[in-house]
Amino acid sequence: MRTLLWLAVAVCLVAGDAPPLRAQADELWTRTRQERGPYLDTLRELVAIESGSRDVEGLERAATLVANRLRAIGGQVEVVGAGADVYKMEDTPAQIGKSVVGTFRGTGTKRILLLAHMDTVYQRGMAASQPYRVEGDRAYGLGIADDKSGVALALHAVGILQALGNKQYGTLTVLINGDEEISSPGSRNLITKLGSEHDVVFSCEGAGNDDRIRLTTSGNGSVLLRVRGRASHAGAAPDEGRNALYELAHHILQMRDLSEPSIGMSLNWTIANAGGTRNIIPASASATGDARVTRVRDWDTLEAKLRERLAKTLIPETQASLTVERRRPPLEATAASRALATYATTIYGVTGRRLGVTEASGGGGTDAAFAALKTKAPVIEGFGPIGFGAHSDEREFIDLRSVEPRLYLLARLVIDVATGKAPVN
Repeated sequence: MRTLLWLAVAVCLVAGDAPPLRAQADELWTRTRQERGPYLDTLRELVAIESGSRDVEGLERAATLVANRLRAIGGQVEVVGAGADVYKMEDTPAQIGKSVVGTFRGTGTKRILLLAHMDTVYQRGMAASQPYRVEGDRAYGLGIADDKSGVALALHAVGILQALGNKQYGTLTVLINGDEEISSPGSRNLITKLGSEHDVVFSCEGAGNDDRIRLTTSGNGSVLLRVRGRASHAGAAPDEGRNALYELAHHILQMRDLSEPSIGMSLNWTIANAGGTRNIIPASASATGDARVTRVRDWDTLEAKLRERLAKTLIPETQASLTVERRRPPLEATAASRALATYATTIYGVTGRRLGVTEASGGGGTDAAFAALKTKAPVIEGFGPIGFGAHSDEREFIDLRSVEPRLYLLARLVIDVATGKAPVN
């Protein structure tokens, strides 16, 4: 009989159609599977709110919804606006979306932080052509993969723990911000502060298109190059001018080879502007480049190389200036994050699925990197559902088959970190 039982378990594992038999006795997994309907209700409400990073009214509505949900499940909630420490970049809006911080006090000692963001990249009015909808195993909607599904995941994972009366942690904090898509100018310092005060950080950005969590993300930034020359008649007196366009082209060409793929550092010039009239030597020109790094220290390396090249001019009496906006640092893998991620793979089998772990950054940046800046605690990204099409309007969806497994994974890790079963050092 015992042999037959284990054979049945093995069949379930191979088929992947149902969780192993032992999962039927797992209270957390059972409770998690009951959360699908409430989760989808929350997701529908979140997606229905258009909350682009510059949509102040929409972000207020989203923050109110999140704050009310956190209060309803027993959290102490604070809605935090951007303060004097805003990191101002070229495209930072005058009004920045607020952050919602929910705090849950438990009976233990471990401090756990969950991250997600409620802002999207979309403009007000676009939801009319792509409302929330479910087609088969997919749910579609603007911002559903990035990161409305992650917000709902954090809310419902905590809700599951509250329903089970599981409060073995010391502090469980949920931070949902409203400015992630514009590089978190108002919330980055808050995220870093809370990251330094917790023993582990789980970020609920989407998993991507397969079942995995991530230990690294890219740092991204902008390089702004401006040149001042002198205008003159392009036909009658070109020699009296100082062509800012020529000087700009000179600098772009001498800065074109600074990418180092072997260490994940890249610089690509993507926008250029000069002049406005055909017969005038341009007095000004500018260019913007996209910069990416996978190690924090490489920001200094890249900027030093840029400034070294900037000193080599082509046309006398022109002035070139350079601004490097470090919009987001990279998240780097650590021994602590690797150990905890490995542990996560061992508990995921209860769901009948296999969890992957990746250290490939993929070129994207997230707030998890801000949380890791001043801590040695493990910081892991990608707890959200499987999805596709972030930033791509009608193609953005999540795979509904991943919702319950991902809810279970996050809630289970909170429990196991709290009780000392999962490694965090």
